Order: sequence, then structure tokens, then C-alpha cells
Amino acid sequence: MKKKRILTPACSMVLTVGLLTASGGNAADTQGTAQPQDNSAPLELSIVTQQVGEIPMKDNEIETAIEKNTNTKLDMQWIPSAAYEEKKNVMIASGELPKAIKLTYTATSIANIQAGMFWELGPYLKDYPNLAEVNPMYYDNIKVDGKVYGVPLFRDIGRAGLVIRKDWMDKLQLKTPVTLDDWYNVTKAIAEKDPEGNGEADSLGLYLDKKFADTPSSAFMTRFATAQGAPNKWGFIDGKMTPDFMTPEYFDTLKMIRKMYAEKLINQDFTVTQTTDNDNKWNNGKLGLRVAVASTADGYRDLVTKNVPTAEVDVVPLTGPKGIRLPAETGNNGFYVIPRSSVKTEAELKRVLQFFNDLLNADNATLLTRGIEGKHHEKNGKVKWKDLSAFMREVKPYRDMLPSFEITGKGLPLELGPLAEKQWKVVTENVQYAIPNPALTLNSPAYAEKGAELDQMISDSQSKFIMGKIDEAGWQAEVDRWLKSGGSTVIDEYTAEYKKRSDK
Repeated sequence: MKKKRILTPACSMVLTVGLLTASGGNAADTQGTAQPQDNSAPLELSIVTQQVGEIPMKDNEIETAIEKNTNTKLDMQWIPSAAYEEKKNVMIASGELPKAIKLTYTATSIANIQAGMFWELGPYLKDYPNLAEVNPMYYDNIKVDGKVYGVPLFRDIGRAGLVIRKDWMDKLQLKTPVTLDDWYNVTKAIAEKDPEGNGEADSLGLYLDKKFADTPSSAFMTRFATAQGAPNKWGFIDGKMTPDFMTPEYFDTLKMIRKMYAEKLINQDFTVTQTTDNDNKWNNGKLGLRVAVASTADGYRDLVTKNVPTAEVDVVPLTGPKGIRLPAETGNNGFYVIPRSSVKTEAELKRVLQFFNDLLNADNATLLTRGIEGKHHEKNGKVKWKDLSAFMREVKPYRDMLPSFEITGKGLPLELGPLAEKQWKVVTENVQYAIPNPALTLNSPAYAEKGAELDQMISDSQSKFIMGKIDEAGWQAEVDRWLKSGGSTVIDEYTAEYKKRSDK
């Protein structure tokens, strides 16, 4: 591809939309007519994606095996993550696009999709068994105006879980917390009853960092509150879209954290605490509970037992008064779209979709997630790693940047220890209890313009409330300020969009 003048993302979006508008930009106008095609010949397939680790050597054995298994000749262009968005936008603005390019769900990507740059894939998915059989939520989470334009880079939807120091819980005769009162009693016992047995009051049940309530990420607060019955970010309640922080379940959770803070049952410096400090607290054997990604439990055990060899770790689903309940996550690390400018016919589109479908077959699933037998893994019923370092160096770039399911796919099962088996069981079973975010793919011009400011307003207000700098009336005043500053408009726009799509 020729080098082009660097454009800002916003500029590239405007240019792209303008160019498409000038040429029609209508899906019906640009749809290619299916032509007879020799499907026995390898499909020349150019793909632009992000670099993970070192850029793989051209014609390496992993890429060669993928090509053989999918009847393709690949041209993979790896772009460093720091430069990816800018370079991707330059390609889009110039019209010099590969046959598949990775996007993330951003305003720029949405605008380019709406401008008609990429094929709509939804009507075709039923013809590709591997793509069709995945949980529909994966596609729901990347829809634009209710339509599917991409093949996701699949990630777990039901990731959240509770990682615990089982030895502490057993010693103090504590049960896994379910209600908010349970959470209070467990954190109080761990903070005050010295489960370490070192005679010092230096252990905590929960440890917060400054990102605990960052909106829109706010992984900790969203997981904690959703387990207690709050919606996942947004809920459709009493006929309108409602942010989680305006629900009783969320506010009750916030009040419990405030109580814990007042009694010094959680760290007092959470507003300046880094995520790494949270990790260090756990690794040094000073922390009892982590509302975390369930599939990290075995790794957490390895970390803490380096410093506390007798530590026992367990993982359980997030459970509240209504049973197991957790926020559904986006389920992707971006998605591949197929440009109309480079894939001009329906016949070629189907070949590209066949490639993505074939990646999920058993042989490719094993290749992408386990590597090559005899080099990266050994097989004796289940797969056991032979050279994990080589896998991470040679295979991981493809595993991470091509559609695959690391554990739950059709690849050979991996030999796992008891805790690792349990963590993946939790993740797999979580999907049926995962609460979607109904606003995830809704359009709100007000949020696009003022979202960052509005999110920061609520994050700051939560911290002030927990620390006792404002009372309940002060919290309500902050919510009212959020509404007047644009939040009310966001609610109205999300509600209108939600109803419009629900009526279809």
C-alpha cells in the first residue's frame, strides 16, 4: 500500500463519509453481482490487524498451516497497537483497503459502517455453521443500527467471578458472601480477626483502586452491583432507559461500600491507589476477596503462593439475592469487517466468510489455541504444553488476532489442574446468567459529545459519597446535576433508539 499523508481519526471519518456520499454510499448501489469463481484455487486474502508481540515471519509454519487448512494465500499486515487506529483510518480515508480489516466499536467505525463501506454479514451467517452456532450475544454486541457487519474476535462474555482465599474463609468459618450484609460481615471479619495469624491488623477483605467506579469501564462496581440486582450499566425500567447508578440496587451497594470505608474495613486511599497496588496486596497475602475475571484464579493462586506457600485459592460465581448474576461483557476484542471496495462480488464475500468459518473448525481451533503437536504441545488424550514460550512467541499473535475460542472451542482440550478446570467451568456456565447492557449499541449524539464529562461527574460523585464528603441528599444533588448537564438527553435518546429497535 502506498504511503499517505497522515490524517486524524476525525478527519478520516469525515473524508470517508464524504467520499461514500458522493458515490452513492448505498448498500444496494454497491452490491456486487455473484460471478462464477474457481473455488478450488486458493483465495488471496489480505488482512490488516494489530500486532501482538513480535511480527511473525512471512511464510512461517503457523501461517502456512492456516493457509493449507483454509485454502487461502494470506497477506497479513501487522500494525503496532499504538499506531493502529491512525493507520487504519488513513487506509479507510484513502480507499486502499484489504479484504478484511479489524475495527473496534467506536464512533468513527460506526460512521464508516453507516456510510456503506462494508458488507452487511448478518443475512449470510446462517450458511456458515461455525459462525452461526455461537451465542447470538456476540453479534448483538457489535450491531450497528440493528445489523451485523463484522466477525468478532471472540472473548468470554461471562468473565466475572469471585476469587477467594479459601484458607482464610475456612479459618474464620465464613461462607461465600451473597447479600450486602454478608459482604459487610466477611470484610469485617477478615479486617479484624487476623486470618494471617501474624498478630497485626494488616489484612483486608476488599481493596479498591482508583478505577473501581470509572465509567464506562468500572469493572469492579458494575460486577458488584449487578450481582446485587442492578442493571449492567443501563436497564430499560418503567418505560425508559435508566443508568445503573439511578437504581436502588446500585445505590444500596454504594452505601455498603461507604459503610465499609467509614469503619476502615477497606483501604482509605482508594482514590489514588493504582491497579498494581491492588495486585501487590493480593500477591503479598494481604487480601481475601477479588471481584475479578474468573479465568485468572489459577494465575492468582500461583502469584500468592510464591509469597505464602500455604495459601489456598478458590473461585466461585458472583451470586446475589437473585442467584448467580453478572454483567455480560462485550464478548470481543474488535471485529473484522469486509470492505466493498476490495471484495466486490458476493461470491468473493462468501469465500472470505468461509475462511472465518473454517478457522473455528477442529483442526484450526487446535492450531490457533494449542499450536503444533510435538513442538508446542504433546497429546495424550488431552493436550499438555511442551514449549509454552514458543507458543506465546509463534502462535499467540494468530490466536489473539484471528477468531478463536481458547477453551470452549472445538480444539483439543487442554490438560488443566483442578482450580483451572473450575475457573473455566465458571466462565462457561456464567453465560446463561449474564445480564446484557441494552445500551451497548444504541446511538446517542449527546453521549458522543459529552459522555466523557458525564462519566467523570458520576465517578467523582461516587468517590465523594463513599468517603463521606457528601450525604445521600448530596448524592441526589449530583445525580440531578448529571441529568441537567446532558444526562437527561442521553436517557431520552437511548430510550427512543431502544423503542425504535424493539418495535422492528
